[in-house]
Order: sequence, then structure tokens, then C-alpha cells
Amino acid sequence: MWNRVELKMRGKQAFQHNYWPCVGVAFLMSVISMVMNSGGASRSTASLRQTTYYSDSSAYTDSFSAGWPAFGAILGAVAIMLALLGTLLMIFVGNVLEVGGKRFFVRNQTERVSVGAVLDGFRSGHYGNIVLTMFLRDLFIFLWALLLIVPGIIKSYEYRMIPYILSENPGMSYKEAFAISKRMMTGQKLETFIMDLSFIGWYLLGGITCGIANIFYVMPYVEASFAEMYSFNRAKAYAEGYIR
Repeated sequence: MWNRVELKMRGKQAFQHNYWPCVGVAFLMSVISMVMNSGGASRSTASLRQTTYYSDSSAYTDSFSAGWPAFGAILGAVAIMLALLGTLLMIFVGNVLEVGGKRFFVRNQTERVSVGAVLDGFRSGHYGNIVLTMFLRDLFIFLWALLLIVPGIIKSYEYRMIPYILSENPGMSYKEAFAISKRMMTGQKLETFIMDLSFIGWYLLGGITCGIANIFYVMPYVEASFAEMYSFNRAKAYAEGYIR
């Protein structure tokens, strides 16, 4: 089993020896995460606009019947379009960049890598497979979260290694990638959750500094540390013989 302190120490050393490219890639990955979250907010806004439309149209049937409901409908339509556009961008661009970012930090452990490595997913020759596998990852987590929040969280940790696996094996079938990630994370989900919690102090520092610390230190530190975790799990998988 990996040791959290050792992983974080190696991660810190790895990103510091190639500092500026790590900062650039981690910043890009943070933007992708923000876009994903804003997509969810846009979908909620769309739902709110639709609700507002129906409530307003019934409450103001006379003086506002030709005005505010129509405006509310337009806002709802715009919100839905923006949510749809954001979702499509995440599926066909954002998720592929996430895989490229993971690939960057894995390679950065042993070599000096340029920021251009984040585009490896597009250049791998297996773009469609990456899009499909990452889409299924997000879909399955979403469906499990519909049952209850906790199962969704558990599945998100079970599938944590999928983008790393794809970054080195872009042509691997989604079934195999899911199976390997599940095997890698067996007995590690709680420890990984604790490792996530161990960065809370750094995230608070990022908030205090209006995100400056996040850009220039926290996010590359986090990404490099979890890349170390994947490397440990990959070596363990080789030793146990379930990957070759």
C-alpha cells in the first residue's frame, strides 16, 4: 500500500523540477473542471428559468402575459443551449484534455515534458475511444449519484484511475479500462479520500490568495501527487500480473 506522505513528497519534487510547464497544464485542467461545474450550474439555471416561466405566466395572466413570460422563455432557451454546448465541449474536448493532462504528469516523473503533451489524446490515433470511455465514466458516476450521493462518490473513486490508464493505453477498450481501475482502487478508496482531504489546507490558502496559490503551487502539487499514486498502482498491477 502506498504512503500518502511519500507520494506527496515525490509529487512536489516532480513538479518543481519542471515548474512552469506543470503550472500551465495544471491551470488548464483546473479550467476544464470549472467549465464542467458551470455546465451543471447552467442546466440548473435552465430548469429554474422554465419554472419561473410557468409560475409567472400563471400569476400575471393579464398585464405581463405578452412580456415577462416570453422573456423568461428566451432566457430558459439560452441557458439550455449554453448547457448543451458546455456538455458537448466537455465530452469531445475537455475529457480528452484531461487524459492528456494526466499523461503529462505521469511522464513528468521521469522526463522534462512540454505543455504540448496535454494534446496527446488528440494525436494518439484513438480519439474516439478516449471520448467514449471518458463519457461512460461520467455517465456511470452520474447514474450512480442519482440513486444516492454516497454511491456516486464511491464510483468516482473506483473510476479514479481511468484517465491515467487511457493516457498510456488510449486504444484500450472501456471494459478493460474500467476493470483495471476497479482492481487498482480495491482497498484504496478510503485512503484516496483521506489524501484528497489532506489538501484542504492548501485549497484554503488558494482561496485566501484569490486563486493565485492554486495556480502557481497547489494544483500542480495535487496533480503530480496523484500521478505518483497511479505509478504506484501501475507497478503493483504489473507485479500482481493483471496488466502486462
